[in-house]
Amino acid sequence: MSQDRVSIEAGVEEYLVALRVEKGLSPNTVEAYIRDLRQYLEFLEGGEPTEQLIAGFVGEMRDKGLTDSTIARKIASVRGLHRFLVLEELRETDPTALIESPRRPDPFPKALTVAEAIALVEAPGGGDRAARRDSALLEFLYGTGARVSETVGVDLADVDLEDRVVRVTGKGSKQRMVPLGGKAVTAIRAWLPDRMGLVRRGVKGDPLFLNLRGGRLSRQAVFDIVKRHAAAADIDSARVSPHVLRHSAATHMVEGGADLRTVQEILGHATISTTQVYTRISSAHVMEIYVEAHPRSR
Repeated sequence: MSQDRVSIEAGVEEYLVALRVEKGLSPNTVEAYIRDLRQYLEFLEGGEPTEQLIAGFVGEMRDKGLTDSTIARKIASVRGLHRFLVLEELRETDPTALIESPRRPDPFPKALTVAEAIALVEAPGGGDRAARRDSALLEFLYGTGARVSETVGVDLADVDLEDRVVRVTGKGSKQRMVPLGGKAVTAIRAWLPDRMGLVRRGVKGDPLFLNLRGGRLSRQAVFDIVKRHAAAADIDSARVSPHVLRHSAATHMVEGGADLRTVQEILGHATISTTQVYTRISSAHVMEIYVEAHPRSR
C-alpha cells in the first residue's frame, strides 16, 4: 500500500515554500515555477502522477507547439518537484526518473505502421461490455487523432453518428468538428447499448466513454487500455500511448494523401508549423480528404 504522506497538490505547495525560503530564488523565478506546476496540475486533473501520464504531459506540450527549450524547462520544474518530494519522504516514488528532456529537433514519437495500428484497434474484439467500450475508444482515438484529454471530455451530445462527425473541445475551450470514420461509427454504435446500462446519476455531463462503474473514463484508464491492447496485439507496449495513436493517425493521413492544412484542422494544432512534421501534399475538403486518406474511414 502507498505510504505517500501528501497529495500532489499539497506537495506543490511544500515545494514552492522550499524554493522561496530555502533556496532563496527570485520572485520571477518562483513565478515561473508556479506557472509550470499549475499547468502540470491542470493536466493531472487530480489523478496520481505516473510515468505514462507525465509522458502524456510532454506530448501535449509538443502538440501545443512549445519549443524544446520551453518543454525542457517545464520538465525540469516537474522533475524538481518530484525529487524534492522523495527526498523529503513526502512521496514514495519519482515518476520523472526515466523522463528525458528534449535533445533533438524531431520530438515526435515514432508512428505505428498501418498494420500495427489496425492490429491494435482490433485487439479488443467484441466479446463483452468492456471489449466493446475499448474497441469504440481505440477506434475513436485512431480515427480522430484526438488528444486523450479531448477524448475523455467528449459527451454523447457531441457525437453525430449520422453525419459522422464529433465536436471536440481542445485547449482554451476551443471547439472543432472532426470527421468520424466508418469503423469508429460502427464501434460506437455497438458500445452505446452497454453504455446505457452503465449510466448513473451524479456524473458531470453525459460522457461518451464510461468506466465500468458508470463514471467518466479517466486519462490514466485510457493509457492503461491502450497499453493492454498493444500487448495483446504483440506490439511492444513501451512504444504505444494515446499520443502515439494520435501521431500515427496524422502520419497515416498524410501518407494517404491528406494536405497539411486539413491535418492541422483535424488535429487542432494552433499553427501549421506543428503539423509540418508530417510533411508535404495537396488540398481538398476536410471530409473528402479524410475519407480517402484515413485507413479506418470506411
